Amino acid sequence: MAEATNPPSQIALPLVVEARGGAQRIVVGNANEAVIEALREPSRWPFRTAVLTGPPRSGKSLLGRWAAGQGIDVVDGADRMEEADVFHRWNSVQDGGSKAGTPLLLIADETPWDVTLPDLKSRLGGSLQLAIGEPDDVMAAQLIEAFAQDRALTLGQGAADYLVPRTRRSFADLERLVATIDRISLERASPATMSVWRAALEALHGPPQRKLL
Repeated sequence: MAEATNPPSQIALPLVVEARGGAQRIVVGNANEAVIEALREPSRWPFRTAVLTGPPRSGKSLLGRWAAGQGIDVVDGADRMEEADVFHRWNSVQDGGSKAGTPLLLIADETPWDVTLPDLKSRLGGSLQLAIGEPDDVMAAQLIEAFAQDRALTLGQGAADYLVPRTRRSFADLERLVATIDRISLERASPATMSVWRAALEALHGPPQRKLL
C-alpha cells in the first residue's frame, strides 16, 4: 500500500473543514496501518461487522467518516449507546435485516469496550476487532509535521528529530505539543525555532531533563 511504504503517508478523506478550507487527512503508520487495510476490505469482516477502538485523538472518528463515504454503516460512539440499540444495528446488517449486506463499523472510545448484554457481547466477540495503537518514532515525526501543516505552522529544520525523543509518543500529546509551539510562537511573534520548541516542551513536561526513552 503506497500510504504505508512512502512516508509521510496520508489518506485524503472526503471531509471539508470550513475553518481550514480543505480535506482532513490521517497519517498512516505503525499504529493504524493494519486497521486501514482492514477497513478497505469490509467484505472479509465476520458477520459484516468490525469494532474499532483506540486512544484519544487517534483518528477513529475521521476513519469512521471516511468509511461511511465508502458505503459502510458507521456507528460512532457505540459504547455510549443503549446496548439494545447497538444490537438492533448489528441485526440490521445480517441476512433478513433492513440493511442486509451492508458492512457495519462500530466505533468505541472505551478500550476494552465492556459489553454487558449477553447476546450483543457474543455477537461482537465474533466480529472483527480493530485497535489503533500508539505511534512509533517515525509516525510521531509524521504526526508533528501533519499537525503543524494543519495549523499553517512552519517548524524550523530538524524540529521532529529534536522533539520526538523529548516528548510523550501519543496522538493527544503530540497534538498538544504542536498547539503549544504554535501558541508560544504567536505570543513571542517569532518563528517556531529551537527556543520555542524548548519553551513548549518545558510548558508541557517541566524543566529540561534527559531524553525520554
